[in-house]
Amino acid sequence: MDVKVETLDKGFRINIYSDRSCPGLLVSILEAFEELGLNVMDAKISCSENFSLEAIGEEDEEDENIDAQEVKKAVLKAIKNWSEEQNG
Repeated sequence: MDVKVETLDKGFRINIYSDRSCPGLLVSILEAFEELGLNVMDAKISCSENFSLEAIGEEDEEDENIDAQEVKKAVLKAIKNWSEEQNG
C-alpha cells in the first residue's frame, strides 16, 4: 500500500494506491477524513482491479490546524484497521 500526502494552500492532496482490490477500504479512509475534520473537495477513485484514490481534502474552518504527517498517520491507521478486519 502506497500512501502520499502533500500540503496544499488550503488542505491536502492524498494519494493512496494498492495493486489489489480492497473492498470496504474507501469507507474506512473517508471515516478517517471525517475524524480529522477534512472535507473531500475532489476525488478520483478506482476500486476494480486495484485500489487507487486521489483526493483533495480541506480542513473545516473551526478545526485546529493539522499537518500532512497527521493526515498520513490517520490514513495508515485506517488501512491497518481495515486490514485487521479483513483478516479476522
